[in-house]
Amino acid sequence: MKLITAIIQEDKLDSVREALIQADITRISVSRISGHGRQEDIDIYRGRKIVPNLIPKIRIEIAVNEAFVDATIDAIVESARHGSGKVGDGKIFVSPLEECVRIRTGERGGTAI
Repeated sequence: MKLITAIIQEDKLDSVREALIQADITRISVSRISGHGRQEDIDIYRGRKIVPNLIPKIRIEIAVNEAFVDATIDAIVESARHGSGKVGDGKIFVSPLEECVRIRTGERGGTAI
């Protein structure tokens, strides 16, 4: 089992959700977050460095079984990219998921996902 965390631009959420549904991945969690990465532009104003504001982003978390990892990543990459790709399109992190427990039934592991 893996936990896939994707940080994407806000305007790409609908297209990413549609791509995930097309790939038979329907169980996701979405959070609104703020941050900045390499797309930051540090300006100099009156001799002082001005640090950019935090940029609104979307964090998507998806727990998947091993068989769905590549399909999930491919769906996110294809649908979250702006044109030929630009700085600030986002990141995807893949982490091992030790355990998953469905509260309602007590199921554990891959069947709980």
